[in-house]
Amino acid sequence: MSDISAAARAALQFGSDEFLYAEPYGEGHINETYAAYYRKADGTEYRNILQKINNYVFPDVDGLMENIKGVTDYLRGIVGERETMTVIPAADGKAYYLDPDGNYWRSYVFIENATAYQKIEKDEDFFTCGVSFGRFQQQLADYPAHLLHETIVNFHNTPSRYEALHAAIAADKAGRAAEVQEQIAFALAREESAGVLVQGMANGTLPCRVTHNDTKLNNILIDDATGKGQCVIDLDTVMPGAVAFDFGDCIRFGASTAAEDETDLSKVEMSLHLFRVFADGYLSTAAPFLTEAELDSLVDGARLMTLECGVRFLTDYLSGDVYFRIHRPRHNLDRCLTQFKLVADMEAKEAEMRAIVKELAAKYR
Repeated sequence: MSDISAAARAALQFGSDEFLYAEPYGEGHINETYAAYYRKADGTEYRNILQKINNYVFPDVDGLMENIKGVTDYLRGIVGERETMTVIPAADGKAYYLDPDGNYWRSYVFIENATAYQKIEKDEDFFTCGVSFGRFQQQLADYPAHLLHETIVNFHNTPSRYEALHAAIAADKAGRAAEVQEQIAFALAREESAGVLVQGMANGTLPCRVTHNDTKLNNILIDDATGKGQCVIDLDTVMPGAVAFDFGDCIRFGASTAAEDETDLSKVEMSLHLFRVFADGYLSTAAPFLTEAELDSLVDGARLMTLECGVRFLTDYLSGDVYFRIHRPRHNLDRCLTQFKLVADMEAKEAEMRAIVKELAAKYR
C-alpha cells in the first residue's frame, strides 16, 4: 500500500531543490514506486523516481545498490544519460536512505519522453525487446560479472530448484502429490539435463556474464519519438549468469501463444515465428560478442528457463501456494501445466529453433 507521507519525508533526502509532492507511479509489484516532484531556484520543475525497496525480497540492500551503481556507472562511460539509469545519492552520500522506521529508499533520475509498455502488441515490440536486452548484454560484455552480488541466491540454479521440488514432494504439506503424479513424472524425467547451463558456467564452457534476469518488455523504456528501446530498467536482479538465462526467459514469456495461466492447453504452444522475431532482434546486437558455446546454449536456455518456471509453480502448488500469489484454487497448477506444455513443444521444435539461431547468428557476425 502506498504511503505518501513516508515517501514525502524520504524525498527530502535526495537533492537540495525544493520538494513539492510525491505520487504513486508505475505498475511494479515488488517495490513501492513514486514520482517525486521538485522545483529549482529558477522555478523550473522536474521529477525523479523514488522507490521504497522491498528488503524482504532483497535483504542485502548494500549489495543490491552496489550492483546497480557499478553497472550504471560503467554503462554511463559507454552511452548517454538517457540510455542508462542514474542513481541519485542520498544526503549522506549513500546510494539509499534508511528512514527511522527501517525502510530503505532510493532515487533515480526520471527519463522523460520514454514509456515502459506492459505487454507485447505487435512483432516490432518483441523485436525491440530482443535488441534492447542483446545490447544490454553486449555493452556489459567486459564488465567483471564475478564482482556482482547474488541479490536472489540460486535464482536460476535449476538443480537447486529441483532440490526444492524433491523436498516438496516428500513433505506433501498440502496433500496434493497424489493428484499431480503426471506432472511430477514430467519434471523428474528431465532432471538429469536440467543443470546444463549451471554446469557450463562451473566448468568454464559458458562465460559468466552480467545478466538482467527479469527480461520483460516493461523493463525497457521505449523512446516516445523513435519507438526504439531507450534504456533497460529494473536492475534489482542484475547478477552473474549465463546469457541463455535472459534469452530463454524472454522466449518463455514472449513466444508463447497463450497466457501463463491459460486453462485451455490446446491454445498453448511456442511460436516459431515469435521465436524468430525475438532471436533476430537479440542477435542483431549480441551475436558479435557471443561465443559459439553461448550461441549453442540459447535454445537450451529457452527450454530450461521454461522448465525451471514450471518446476517452481509445481513446487509451490505442492507446498500449499506459499510463494506465488494465486487468484483461484488451482492457479499454480494451471501455471505449471502451461510451462510444461511449452517445454514439450520446444522439445518437438528444437531442431528448427537451432536452425533459426544458426541462420541469424551468421547474418550478424
